[in-house]
Amino acid sequence: MKDKKLEVSAIENGTVIDHIPANVLFKVISILNLDKIDKQITFGTNLISKKLGKKAIIKLSDTFFIDKEINKIALVAPQAKLNIIRDYSVVEKRIVEVPEEIIGIAKCMNPKCITNNERIVTRFQVISKSNVKLKCHYCEKITDQDHIEIV
Repeated sequence: MKDKKLEVSAIENGTVIDHIPANVLFKVISILNLDKIDKQITFGTNLISKKLGKKAIIKLSDTFFIDKEINKIALVAPQAKLNIIRDYSVVEKRIVEVPEEIIGIAKCMNPKCITNNERIVTRFQVISKSNVKLKCHYCEKITDQDHIEIV
């Protein structure tokens, strides 16, 4: 039997997000609003990974991310890597990194927190980066990675 492989075409310009844990692929797609853009998107999930066991990958043509969007990726996929593609070549590799402080991109899980009841920008101190844990600046409630809600 002849080996058959599915080939995905290279992108001329854009971003490849690699090393996304397979179980958060659709969360990454949702927080980046990738279901609403009109650019070419290719994604794969449950791909074999020595590092993660199973991983996902997203290839986006003509799409580049700003730091705030990269911070959103870091909150749900802290091991992800971004490859910036220009003229079919990787010109930059970025490892997503969880910053020390998260401002205005995550919601406090405490329903009584002032940020959930008044118009106040959320603010968290990152107390764990590998298994993301955020401490609310206002109510000090800890939000873990499984409960992070991106706003």
